Amino acid sequence: MNSNDTQPTLGVVVVTHGQLAAELVNSAEMIVGDLPHFTAVSIGWHDDVDQAREEIGRAIARVQASLSARASGAELREPADVDVLVLSDMFGGTPANLAVTFVSPHVEVMTGVNLPMLIKLARPQPGKDLQTLAAEMREHGRNAIWVASELLKGQKT
Repeated sequence: MNSNDTQPTLGVVVVTHGQLAAELVNSAEMIVGDLPHFTAVSIGWHDDVDQAREEIGRAIARVQASLSARASGAELREPADVDVLVLSDMFGGTPANLAVTFVSPHVEVMTGVNLPMLIKLARPQPGKDLQTLAAEMREHGRNAIWVASELLKGQKT
């Protein structure tokens, strides 16, 4: 494994209602350690929508700049060329609606964020394009949902 395979290649911005984003990132860091390529944007009930949108944009730019500055050699990219996955709590909510305005070739937005997704994204994902990675994360997030009584009865498929 070369050194680039151990370096983060993807920025992650978690955007949610209330403090859920911050607590999800904090919880992921408790499990896997420091996640400098992750950031959280918490949108409160009374927050100004335009200011919240600007904060999401700043968060995306921060993780892009951070990863660009850490890259070296063949991996060196302009900040705007660094892929960012924005994860939100629910489709149709203000955080997701604001985040969708940033979708571009290097920014994808997903809803339904959960802790297993963040833990998986904590590991480098070299060589995967953003849309493939998003599809994989959707499946990983879905597969992390269990009903305990079904599991105990052997009914999980």
